[in-house]
Amino acid sequence: MIRVGLGEDMHRLVQGRRFILGGVEIPAERGELGCSDGDVLAHAVTDALLGAIGMGDIGELFPPSDDAWKDADSMNLLRIAFNRIQALGWRMVNIDCVVKCEKPHILPYRRQICESLATVLGVPPEAVFVKGKTGEGLGPVGEGIAVQASAVCLLEWP
Repeated sequence: MIRVGLGEDMHRLVQGRRFILGGVEIPAERGELGCSDGDVLAHAVTDALLGAIGMGDIGELFPPSDDAWKDADSMNLLRIAFNRIQALGWRMVNIDCVVKCEKPHILPYRRQICESLATVLGVPPEAVFVKGKTGEGLGPVGEGIAVQASAVCLLEWP
């Protein structure tokens, strides 16, 4: 059996926060505002994986109202969610992601981001791909006040 999952997240960009994508800190003037460390890509990937098997979403598993998750490492949250999925017998085949932001450009960090996600998901780096897009000056992404990420995954169960 195979299942496809789709995840999406968006965070406001603010001064005084780190900019983190897929567990990789990228130099930037502003970072993601969120309950955890704000890693919008890790959140989208987590939602894609959970959604693929109907296990809910990141907000259900790690409620923002629970102080236990304040400033949490989003890659650790991804790890916890994926461990639960694997415990049910599911295996990740691949994941494809899009990050939308004006700045910083992610191309120089893409390989590192893919490797970071692959490590947590226990797959070869070739099974993870991340593309960067801008908002072309449109909407909150284009105005440089937000970052958005989407992810689609394929899971299989033997």
